[in-house]
Amino acid sequence: MSLVIVEVIVKSAEHGGSKLLAPVGMPTPHQMALHFSVEGGQFDLTGETTSGQMAALITPEGAGDDVKLVYHFADADGMYPESVFQPRESCFTRAADALVTDAQQIAEQAVDGHAAIAAIVAHTSEKFSYGHVDVRFNEGMDTVPHLGCGLTKGSCVDINTYLIASLRSAGLEAGYVTGYFFPQEKNGCCSDMHCWVVTRHNGVVLEWDIAHHKKMGKEDICCGLNPKPGSRVALAHSMGLAFPELGIFEEKLIAEPVVVSDEGTIRLHDLEIRMRLAGD
Repeated sequence: MSLVIVEVIVKSAEHGGSKLLAPVGMPTPHQMALHFSVEGGQFDLTGETTSGQMAALITPEGAGDDVKLVYHFADADGMYPESVFQPRESCFTRAADALVTDAQQIAEQAVDGHAAIAAIVAHTSEKFSYGHVDVRFNEGMDTVPHLGCGLTKGSCVDINTYLIASLRSAGLEAGYVTGYFFPQEKNGCCSDMHCWVVTRHNGVVLEWDIAHHKKMGKEDICCGLNPKPGSRVALAHSMGLAFPELGIFEEKLIAEPVVVSDEGTIRLHDLEIRMRLAGD
């Protein structure tokens, strides 16, 4: 059994002694989250009420101390939690009427559900070029808007937001998973989170990573993880999350640790994220 250890270091200059919120890991068909611990701080678990997930509320030991989150994952033949596939309405998942119509028309033209999923994935891919933008295509909107002609620049978060809204608009089971991806060429390091989509039809679960196909210049999108060579771990799932104990409602997603403030959460920008095999 292969045991993978992921360490995420939050520097003291980033957290300044403020509390942090972080996911604790989740099972997939490939891995099981075995253990979560914190060095340089204490944590309690807090509940996310829309999906039943738990997250860690971390209190740093001091404003001048770095905080290290340590995850242990093992290879496993498991499954995604059922709640991954359950729709939950928020401004990050609610599709505009035009997007609903578009997705339903694509699905109706497919020979079956599997073909409908593949067609919507391909259609979503055609809408985007890969890149990070200052203002997302759905920023400040109550619904996920329909994208017309031309290309919209977007990250994995943007592309998969559109894909999830499209799939669910067509009545297809789909889920949004967040975690870390460690590119093969970076030797166990990465700089931020990654996300991907899982679909389920007639009990068959498939995984999709349009963003990585885009980054590699591949337009023919195939199901399966790691079209770009590397390794990944899953930390949490779904969008529009709520942590009532913290006064947090409709949090877009949870992956990297974030600072908890009176106004909500604040993203960190200088994380150290490393992966290694146990014993290395």
